[in-house]
Amino acid sequence: MGEAKKSNRLPRLTGRRLAVGTALLAVLALAGWRVFSPSAPPPPTVAVARADIEDTVLADGEIEAKKQVTVGAQASGQIKSLLVELGDDVAEGQLVVEIDSQTQQKSLRKAEAELASAVAQRAAKAASLRQAQLSFARQKKLLKQDAGSRETFEAAEASLVSLQAEVAALDASIEQAKVAVETAQVNLGYTRIAAPISGTVVALPVDEGQTVNAAQTTPTLMKVAQLGLMTVRAEVSEADVTRVKPGQTVYFTILGEPDHRYYGVLRAIEPAPESINTTTSSSSSSSSSSSSSSTSSQAIYYNALFDVENPDRKLRISMTAQVSIVLTEAKNALVIPAAVLARPDAKGLYAVQVMDDAGALTRRKIKVGINNNIQAQVLEGLEEGERVVSTRAAAAAAAAASAAPSRPPRSPLGRLF
Repeated sequence: MGEAKKSNRLPRLTGRRLAVGTALLAVLALAGWRVFSPSAPPPPTVAVARADIEDTVLADGEIEAKKQVTVGAQASGQIKSLLVELGDDVAEGQLVVEIDSQTQQKSLRKAEAELASAVAQRAAKAASLRQAQLSFARQKKLLKQDAGSRETFEAAEASLVSLQAEVAALDASIEQAKVAVETAQVNLGYTRIAAPISGTVVALPVDEGQTVNAAQTTPTLMKVAQLGLMTVRAEVSEADVTRVKPGQTVYFTILGEPDHRYYGVLRAIEPAPESINTTTSSSSSSSSSSSSSSTSSQAIYYNALFDVENPDRKLRISMTAQVSIVLTEAKNALVIPAAVLARPDAKGLYAVQVMDDAGALTRRKIKVGINNNIQAQVLEGLEEGERVVSTRAAAAAAAAASAAPSRPPRSPLGRLF
């Protein structure tokens, strides 16, 4: 009886397990139909295309004239004539400003009079010196013939030496007077100001009739700049400055022409940030600890300089430039969106999923060149026109699948049978 009961219970347990297994198989079959049904939408893809790609360093820049000169006044007085206007083109040596020169003319006449007086005094002393020389020679001859006294001879000698010294002093006075005359002439010339370079008047902060005082600081009368060649001063962050070097291609756009690129070649990178010009030794020595902590919290930028031709003068001083410094570039390269790439493997290869014409997905390893975070250059692994799954999640799944060990999947019904 016991054995009969035992044999009857075993089929009932097995039948219950079969019922549960059948239900799970039905659920999985339904899910599989939904996943692999032709009516299910395919994942989004992008085509592998050809395009120009570049890796750049972005920087904000300011346009300035390659050569600009500040014209100042070295003479004090009232501006008598202002011979140019803002925006005028001037030639080197052209007279641009005249300052009232009455004071300088009087100083010149005074210096010339003092020079003439010194010359006249020197002529009078020269006559006395000639007489003293003759008297000395006569007394010397008489002394040799014992016809004159030594006292008279010595007096003539002393008079000769004294007059020679006075003439020498007058010669020095004449040289000083000549220098004074030349200085007065130079000061008079300062009242007539000429353009130091050929260019355009870009600043004119004074008016005719205004009085300028050059006693303490040199007042600025105007600024002349050569606008045919402009310099762009781009601020490169310390994080990017190590990748930038002279000779690299540079282009920029301005706010008024955002679709037009101006090209140039990087000329130089300043060795220190512009803030070094305002740093004083006294402040750094008195508060070294506080200055170092405050400086470390500030962004550091280095000026990168390059020149650009400006024949039509569209570029103006102090314009803002959106600068791109080209580090590397490739023409007509195979590219895909950088968003489809996950992390590379140990060999630097990226795993992507490629969809064929039938909609089937295959995993493929590709080699990437330039990657500017917008597009990535494909060096190996893809052909033009192939379609790549465009979601980063799909690319990450492909990478995870390539890293997982190769083994058969575990059946969810394994515990039931």
